[in-house]
Amino acid sequence: MKAHTLLYPVDRLDPAIDFFRDTLGLPLKFRDGERYAALDAGGLTLGLAAGEERIVDRPALALRVDDLDAALARLLEQGATLLRPVENGPHERRTVLQAPGGHPLIVSAKR
Repeated sequence: MKAHTLLYPVDRLDPAIDFFRDTLGLPLKFRDGERYAALDAGGLTLGLAAGEERIVDRPALALRVDDLDAALARLLEQGATLLRPVENGPHERRTVLQAPGGHPLIVSAKR
């Protein structure tokens, strides 16, 4: 497993991009319409998610795995709770869990 993104839900991308890019100085890596923007947060991507990409209600760490089904089984065995079943995203298969302690956790694998 590798942490790759902090997914940060927002209502609208434009003001969020302006704040994180212009105020905090995080370079914009790319933008996908009105649904997603990635900013370079120095070793970790800050993913601004709006519209259908807003799959969590609060910031969540996103982990990348090679085998989503095996990782999901292991995480559930270790006390995680399923919040959102496995689904196909634009570029990946993903699921949302609640980690022990109550925070959301996104786990994905490239398709």
